[in-house]
Amino acid sequence: MNDTVSISDMFNAGAHFGYSKARRHPSMKKFIFGVKNKTEVFDLEKTVGCLSDVETYIAELAEGGKKILFVGGKPEARKAIELAGTTLSMPYVASRWIGGTLTNFSEVKKRVARLEDLTEKREKGELSVYTKKERLLFDREIEDLEARFGGLRGMREMPAAMFVVDPKAEEIAVLEATKKGIPVVALASSDCDAKMVKRVIPANDSSRGSIELFVNEIVEAYKSGQGRKKEEKTEEKKSEEKTESK
Repeated sequence: MNDTVSISDMFNAGAHFGYSKARRHPSMKKFIFGVKNKTEVFDLEKTVGCLSDVETYIAELAEGGKKILFVGGKPEARKAIELAGTTLSMPYVASRWIGGTLTNFSEVKKRVARLEDLTEKREKGELSVYTKKERLLFDREIEDLEARFGGLRGMREMPAAMFVVDPKAEEIAVLEATKKGIPVVALASSDCDAKMVKRVIPANDSSRGSIELFVNEIVEAYKSGQGRKKEEKTEEKKSEEKTESK
């Protein structure tokens, strides 16, 4: 795990807060430390262990040059998810999940291609040949497509994994990923079903501070994997140069 993140950092971000015992999913019981003011509290030592496992997995994906789809449509998660996607040049969905995004991917690719085509034509001034009313219609279409599929630009094939904030809220996305054999990593609070995902980070998935903390850790883990890949390539190149010089 990133040395800069500690249990204290998680605590300060409110990552330890779950929901009431009545809302807790049975699969999350093993991650609960106790109850405070009728709210269950996560055992952050276990959260640290889960996060470390997730970071190792994410770094391995990065070393292999694999793509991750970031998903989080709830208001508290949108900014962090969009920032993660743009920082890593990865696809993301920071709005309502469109049913069929993965299970009907061929159609989604057509909509993304349409968005890219219209945007390029508008930037080049190629839409100026149309009437003012027609240009207005194109602008509205671009705006609609951008809102629904803008984060998926550049996603030409299925991602190697999906990172989700709140798998309960994003149940359709998780089910689609599972159906397509895409591993799901999730930041999940006490009301989520941990069995729905491959790897879980048990912590508060509703606080902006908590979400930003863990999403940033995923981003840093991916960067770390990319760094190791670069180092390996550099060493390989040096080795080849030494062999050639002999």
